[in-house]
Amino acid sequence: MSFEKAGSGAMSYETCRYGSSKLLFRGPRRDLDRPYCTAIGGTETYGKFIHTPYAVLLEGALGLPVVNLGCVNAGIDVFVNDSAVMEVAAGARVTVIQALGAHNMSNRFYVVHPRRNDRFLRASAMLKALYPGIDFTEFHFTRHLLNTLKDSSATAFEIVVAELQMAWQARMRMLATRLQGAKVLLWLSTRAPEDEQHVTGLGDDPLFVTRHMLDTVRPYFNQVIEVTAGAELRTPGSEGMLVGELDEPAAAALPGPAAHREVAEALEQVLRELLAS
Repeated sequence: MSFEKAGSGAMSYETCRYGSSKLLFRGPRRDLDRPYCTAIGGTETYGKFIHTPYAVLLEGALGLPVVNLGCVNAGIDVFVNDSAVMEVAAGARVTVIQALGAHNMSNRFYVVHPRRNDRFLRASAMLKALYPGIDFTEFHFTRHLLNTLKDSSATAFEIVVAELQMAWQARMRMLATRLQGAKVLLWLSTRAPEDEQHVTGLGDDPLFVTRHMLDTVRPYFNQVIEVTAGAELRTPGSEGMLVGELDEPAAAALPGPAAHREVAEALEQVLRELLAS
């Protein structure tokens, strides 16, 4: 058992491992010897800066352990490539899978770190040919890479985004089909799936994921739940959100306690029905 500090130390998270996985998850460790549910996702599911994330709220409402398998800055790869984590999720009665961005995954254009999916490792020959003037050794993170690609050539960037979107759909289908229990796809974002991305920057998380993409993978899930966390649900410093001064910009972009309560409420009835079936 260990402890992980967030940012400037405003909050500590008791962390734990499951099986032989090298990943650290938010604790305390849940009992896997009796029926349980799981929540797979990124920073939002992990509940960074949140005292009581939606997985804990849902656990209290259901009276059933909800194993929080959220990872900060995770993409889909961190889960499908970890057999121990997949074994835990496969044993769940119901699994909630957060719709994660399409940028933090290995694809035909670039490779990411297998556990820290926001870390860019290397570009493929295809990407080097598409952007011959760029030195890819300068990049360490996917967002930095993609911002530079977009600024360098909007036309070439559309090709990259199309590849990421196709890879996302294929990876989501892979993840869903490897889980035997009931599955719920969770959309948790500051925007609705059909909303257009910002003209400047890369857009709002989950990056590059559209309504069409959700509809494409919908048949692989029992239910799709959508929660749009507007500014009123992302106010840092509100009750239950512990943020140090240096962390305020990062926390402002994340769902606050009100959003986690809304997610738990939206999921509760759905999970009750799936558990009863």
